[in-house]
Amino acid sequence: MNKTLAGNEQNAVPTVVIRGTDRGWTLRAGELWQHRELLYFLAMRDIKVRYKQTVLGFAWAILQPLGIALTLTLFLGRFVHVPSEGLPYLVFAYSAMTVWQLFANALTNASNSLPVNERLISKVYFPRLLVPVAAILACLPDFVVSLAVLVIFLVHYQIAISASLWMMPVAVVLALLIAVGAGLWLAALNVRYRDVRHIVSFLVQFWFFATPVAYPTSVVPERWRALYGMNPMVGAVEAFRWSLHGTGPMPAALVLLSAAIALALVGSGLYYFRHTEDTFADFI
Repeated sequence: MNKTLAGNEQNAVPTVVIRGTDRGWTLRAGELWQHRELLYFLAMRDIKVRYKQTVLGFAWAILQPLGIALTLTLFLGRFVHVPSEGLPYLVFAYSAMTVWQLFANALTNASNSLPVNERLISKVYFPRLLVPVAAILACLPDFVVSLAVLVIFLVHYQIAISASLWMMPVAVVLALLIAVGAGLWLAALNVRYRDVRHIVSFLVQFWFFATPVAYPTSVVPERWRALYGMNPMVGAVEAFRWSLHGTGPMPAALVLLSAAIALALVGSGLYYFRHTEDTFADFI
C-alpha cells in the first residue's frame, strides 16, 4: 500500500498555477532586464527598417529639421524679425528643431509601435513595454546626426561653448521623458482605437506651434506665461537653447515645472499601459 502511494507520488504530474500579472504602475525592472537583448534587437530593427532601401539614408535626419529651420529663418527671421535671444536666427531655430524633432519622432513612433508589431505581440510573450521604449530609442541616432550639424553651425557663427552646456543632457532627458509618458498613453489607446494615429499627427502639429521653436518665450504675454509653461516641452526647448548661449537667467522654473509634468505623464502612462497590456493581444 505504502509502495503504491509512493509510486503514485513519484508519477504525479506537477501542478502549474498561472496567475494574472499585477496591474499597476510598477516597472518590473527585473523582467525588463532579463529581456534587455530583445530591447536592443527591437531598436536596431526599427533603425534598419527606417533606412532600408532609401537613397539618402541618415541624411533625412538632417534635411527635415534643417529644411524647417531654413523656412523659419527666411519668413520669421528675415521678414518678420522675430527676436532670437542674441543668437543668429538659424541657430536659434535649428537648435530648437533638434530637440523638438527628437521628441516628435519619439512620440509618433511610440504611439504606432504596438499595431506595427501586431504579429509579434499576438504570438510571443515578452514585456510589452519594450516595444514603445525600443521605438523611442531608435530615434537617438537621428538626434546625434542633427546635433553634429548644430555643432557645425556653432563653429560657423563662432559661438563659444559656455559652462551652461551641462543643461543640454537635462533638456534631452526631459524631452525623452515627455515622449515616453505621452507615448505610453497613445500606444495603449492606439491598440483599441485605431483612429488615434490620426490624432497623433494633429497633436504633434498643434504641439509644435504651442512650443517656442520659432519664437522665444518672451513674446508670450506675461499673464499667459504660467498657463503656457504647462506645456512641458517649453521647459525642454528653453533649457536646450540656454545651454548654448548661457546668457540671461537659467529657466529653472520652467525646467522644474516641465520635469514635474513629465514625471506625472510617465507615472500615469505607465499605470494605464500596465493596466491594459493584458488585452493587447485580444484587440490588436
